[in-house]
Amino acid sequence: MLRYLVTLQATDREGLVEQIAHAVSHHGGNWLDSELRHIDGIFAAILLLEVPSAHWDELIETLESLEGVALTFAKTKKIADKVTHLSYSLVAYDRPGLVHEISNKISALGINIEHMSTRYESASHTGIALFRAEFNVGLKDASHEDKLTEALHAIGDDVVLDNLTA
Repeated sequence: MLRYLVTLQATDREGLVEQIAHAVSHHGGNWLDSELRHIDGIFAAILLLEVPSAHWDELIETLESLEGVALTFAKTKKIADKVTHLSYSLVAYDRPGLVHEISNKISALGINIEHMSTRYESASHTGIALFRAEFNVGLKDASHEDKLTEALHAIGDDVVLDNLTA
């Protein structure tokens, strides 16, 4: 079995996930991990699949034949590393460049962003534009946790940061 990271994008429609899941299953694949999103009428998916090498080309042909689907893929391998994983929630007033500020602070500490989900919303009582992010990071040096918290709070007085790691 080989591991592949597959990205798919198409105009969203009912039954698309079932079609993809059927193709993976039909070709002997195992759906290991995924992120599926509907954003402004577009369906986007990131899938980690394990597929028998003899069926990989057939699976790709099947997925490419789905109406309107664009895809990319890359062969992966599971890497065992010694990393401390932390999860955070951050809320701040929305403003241009905020994702850049956050990613810059994290990168400057040599920390890897493993997952990030962001959204724009309005505060329920005031209507103020808010930016909300949930993200997971991998620290090679656990002592950087306090430095990360300080760096993210330094973005502004409006930043509310919660460590969700239990």
